[in-house]
Amino acid sequence: MQTTIHLTRRSALMTGAAAVLAGAAGVAPRVALAKAEMKGTAVPLFSRLKLGDFEVTTLLAGTRTVGAPHGIFGTNVSDADFKAAADAAFIPADKAQFYFTPTLVNTGAELILFDTGTDPAGLVAAITAAGYAPEQVDKVVITHMHPDHIGGLMGEGGATFANAAYVTGATEHNFWSGQANELFDKNVKPLNDKFTMIDDGGTVAPGITGMNAYGHTPGHMIFMLESGGQRLAVTADTANHYIWSLGHPDWEVKFDADKVGAAASRKKVFGMIAADRIPFIGYHMPFPATGFVEADGSGFRYVPASYQLIMGEPG
Repeated sequence: MQTTIHLTRRSALMTGAAAVLAGAAGVAPRVALAKAEMKGTAVPLFSRLKLGDFEVTTLLAGTRTVGAPHGIFGTNVSDADFKAAADAAFIPADKAQFYFTPTLVNTGAELILFDTGTDPAGLVAAITAAGYAPEQVDKVVITHMHPDHIGGLMGEGGATFANAAYVTGATEHNFWSGQANELFDKNVKPLNDKFTMIDDGGTVAPGITGMNAYGHTPGHMIFMLESGGQRLAVTADTANHYIWSLGHPDWEVKFDADKVGAAASRKKVFGMIAADRIPFIGYHMPFPATGFVEADGSGFRYVPASYQLIMGEPG
């Protein structure tokens, strides 16, 4: 029930007079306290969910605002089409927020990290916030060798994950081994003896399987997690933006090595995910980077996860 108070002109005058009398009687009016300082925008550093017997934690290793996104996404479409897609999604067309989201999977037997961000500091901060320490990581899986995925492997003190074994795709590693790439040579080559190379269908651990999704790089891979009858896909950079890439899989992306191959992988991977209603973690999706997709015309609509993946039994 709601009560509405109607203030007449007479009662308003009486209220004002009462305030004057209170002041005259020595009752001090309420004064504003000192202004609280601005805190700035903030996002959490981790988000955790259950997948069967696994615990899956997404880690915000870094985020930044980037200008001129049409120079990166949809490079084969007009400014008008690009802006129309942005307007429809309630996002600006002249800047974008980039997220870098490694994934940590606790299988109960091993702690497995997928990708490492741009530098050790951001990644270690997120791992620590999530309640773990770098020395607890048993395996590090690299989906592909771009700088924002291998940047956290090495710091000034050496390997960030001193006790870990490493896994990556054989095709991806072979390609970068022949490129004379400075960051690959600095961060990956010193760990070569600790790497296991896998191909399509290769196993990282029980319940974790690699799948080829070439195009973004020559050997780009995704990974399917399965536990307790539940599945979740770690899709890495198959789609780099939830509107301009996932929503429009044929739009070309500057960072895709094979533009046609990358578009084909987007359609194949997200077509499968949409058809089977499998949740996924996308490395560059808005944090916590977890959601679903549904087919939408020639592309896909991103559906961020709400509470579907954190629910227990009704109590």
